[in-house]
Amino acid sequence: MLTDGEIEAVIEDFHRAAKMASELGFDFADIKHCHGYLGHEFLSAHTREGKYGGSFENRTRFLREVVQGIRAMAPGLQIGVRLSAFDTVPFRPDPSRSVDGKLGPGIPESHEKLIPYRWGFGVNASDPTQIDLTETIQFLSLLEELEIPIVNLTAGSPYYNPHIQRPALYPPSDGYQPPEDPLAGVAQHMEVTRQLKKRFPNLIFVGTAYSYLQDFLPHVAQAAVGEGWVDVVGLGRMVLTYPELLWDATEGEVVQHKRICRTFSDCTTAPRNGLPSGCYPLDSYYKTSELAGRLKIAKAKR
Repeated sequence: MLTDGEIEAVIEDFHRAAKMASELGFDFADIKHCHGYLGHEFLSAHTREGKYGGSFENRTRFLREVVQGIRAMAPGLQIGVRLSAFDTVPFRPDPSRSVDGKLGPGIPESHEKLIPYRWGFGVNASDPTQIDLTETIQFLSLLEELEIPIVNLTAGSPYYNPHIQRPALYPPSDGYQPPEDPLAGVAQHMEVTRQLKKRFPNLIFVGTAYSYLQDFLPHVAQAAVGEGWVDVVGLGRMVLTYPELLWDATEGEVVQHKRICRTFSDCTTAPRNGLPSGCYPLDSYYKTSELAGRLKIAKAKR
């Protein structure tokens, strides 16, 4: 565990990095509070002692001190935040439902003896598999106070519960099978974003977790933006193989079905094995590369 002094040194590194980014011409910095990154860990540091843990004020001190230093050293640099709006407990494969070496569907780790649950953010401490947006709302209120206008909402951690933030039919090779229809995960993201956008109309919300919609993505994104559920829809893995999707959709062109992400998860399996992220099934550069052979070997070992 980092000491408070070590955390202060990390915060100074953030300040220096932001100053360099500004000098290099970047428009904004993303102060991540998601997916197990340091800022996200502070949000759930209920049991940590010292000035960076315990109370909500202490658990958000990292954000405030990073922002204060950036504005002092790089006043022209805008700031955004990517936030895991809610967590859940870690999941593991159900051993009773593994077939032919294939990991079973995910089930929550045993947590009944850990109630009240003190290791999550945006969760119900009495039932940490359920969402509680009370502190999420507090955090977004803080962003407004800090005049941080843009927030990208995601959820959970790819290391402990990847189905939450990246709904997919095919999990990473070392991950459990989807415990639910991935559409349920997409819908959950969209509904939480809708609720929070309604509460904070002046914040610019970027929605995520749309890739599983595949060919339907442009239509659903257009509807969500049109209905005011979200301001912007962000694409991640989808653009690895089809970066022109935005242009095709907005220009009324037919979506190129063969280039649509099918959520095979090789783009996440690869970096888990020390290889570059890319769309190995659909992008000809990766599909025919030496890297693809190494990825196949790595997957076979799982």
